[in-house]
Amino acid sequence: MTFVRYEPWALVNRLHRQLDRVLGDTAGTKPETAGSPSVSWIPRVDVYEESDRFVVLADVPGVEPKDITITAEAGVLSIRGERRSEKKTSEPAYERAERATGTFLRRFTLPEGADTESITAKHANGVLEVTIPKHAKAQSRRISVEAA
Repeated sequence: MTFVRYEPWALVNRLHRQLDRVLGDTAGTKPETAGSPSVSWIPRVDVYEESDRFVVLADVPGVEPKDITITAEAGVLSIRGERRSEKKTSEPAYERAERATGTFLRRFTLPEGADTESITAKHANGVLEVTIPKHAKAQSRRISVEAA
């Protein structure tokens, strides 16, 4: 038996996104403010925890490392970037564009033990790996009591 996911509004949602793209998102949705930046697409991420670190893996194919900005402030990790569209030299006979271009933004609340001063990031094969080390746990030590 094959299960088919039924999405009755998928066609309408796709049409809405295409219209937003064509009209430049001027249909009066939300004005861009400093608190709500306009994003074009959202990369998929995996987040996992190891004994000494937290790791965020983000799929960002086609995004150059120079176009990615990672910040950690006030307990929030922000990954922001932009995928630029390819310059076309001639008119194509047909066109079907499914790959999103433009800006993206992902934000994550950092856990209590995260060492924000030592965060590192690597970009390889379209995958961004952000490593957030944990603070070393304070080891309890036994204090001997001496007789006076």
